[in-house]
Amino acid sequence: MKSFISYDSESDFSIHNIPFGVGVFDDDVIACVTRIGDTVIDLGILFDNGYFDKFDLEENVFDAFTLNEFISLGKSVTVPIREHIQQLLLEDSELSTDDETKEAAFYSIDEVSMQMPVHVPNYTDFYSSIEHATNVGKMFRDPNNALLPNWRHIPVGYHGRASSIVVSGTPLHRPKGQTMPKDAETPVFGPSNRLDFELEVAFITNSFTELGENVPTSEAEDHIFGLVLFNDWSARDIQKWEYVPLGPFLGKNFGSSISPWVVTLEALNPFRVEGPKQEPEVLPYLKYEGKKNFNLHLQTFLQPENGEENLICTSNFKYMYWNMAQQLAHHTINGCNIEAGDMYASGTISGKSEDSYGSMLELSWSGTKTLKLSDGTERTFIEDNDTIIMRGWCEEDGKRVGFGEVSGKILPAK
Repeated sequence: MKSFISYDSESDFSIHNIPFGVGVFDDDVIACVTRIGDTVIDLGILFDNGYFDKFDLEENVFDAFTLNEFISLGKSVTVPIREHIQQLLLEDSELSTDDETKEAAFYSIDEVSMQMPVHVPNYTDFYSSIEHATNVGKMFRDPNNALLPNWRHIPVGYHGRASSIVVSGTPLHRPKGQTMPKDAETPVFGPSNRLDFELEVAFITNSFTELGENVPTSEAEDHIFGLVLFNDWSARDIQKWEYVPLGPFLGKNFGSSISPWVVTLEALNPFRVEGPKQEPEVLPYLKYEGKKNFNLHLQTFLQPENGEENLICTSNFKYMYWNMAQQLAHHTINGCNIEAGDMYASGTISGKSEDSYGSMLELSWSGTKTLKLSDGTERTFIEDNDTIIMRGWCEEDGKRVGFGEVSGKILPAK
């Protein structure tokens, strides 16, 4: 496929992608958009100019502040619409010669302010990388029994805070809370001293189910619209003091950052791979068929204030022990209902090598090692005014489909 819109061969947003997002342009116009190369396209304008008439949509679902209404139409509608947009962007298409529509609907990425792509009703964070879970277990529990007894039997997860998920580029303040210093008898209050990132990928659901329903693994992907990059910021010292007996709370809920472009599951289909072998054999409701992991290359960079980017982690989504179909099946097996726009994060994605560890906790091995940056400074955890940038893409046989980036700067505590 060749588009009439030119773009760099290394662009994440090729004709094979066609992601969805929400943009603000002309200072006050907001609409659902797609992107090819560095060109952002107002889908609301395409709708108004008749380019989606054949779908018999009752209203302009792209003239909206979020993608929720669009994605809730279900894959029987959204998949053909994405394919139709793809055709419209090819050489010699009807749109290629419609200068009036192109003038009204096409923007350079520099002219667009990307927003949260969806309203997130509910957010769940999983813990599905066996390498990450093993590393954490070695650091904080028995190195010989790093995984808790349930880990190989269920996709462990917890319900997080949806309201503090923010779009890439939104700065966050260092969180404050209680911590228990080493060898102290009582806790102290103050800003976190062990602020961390977590390299994750999150999927977004497109449907509403009733209480009591469950989604089997064979149907799970019908309920998944697409994916975003996800940075689950973590205050390790706050989390360590609070997590027994109910798990993460203030150490997590101060903020999570996502990339603005939702990449559809269909765009990622060419990059499917086998996942790790699961031993012991999982219970029947967690069994699945086919390739459910994705060869999605991931990178994390740390950029000091006024400094350059430093690559500190190179990982891959294919490492996940528990896949998305299993996560959603487990999440709903008890009858928990899901909603369109719900977000489900993978948990930290770490590989076997030290340079693939997806958090500062692992890279510095709980602060016992230092990361040397290009400006001569060192880090064990994230300092004020540091920016964390994550990038992700798939590439094979001349096809490249990527997410762009998710970035966030840490400001001093208020």
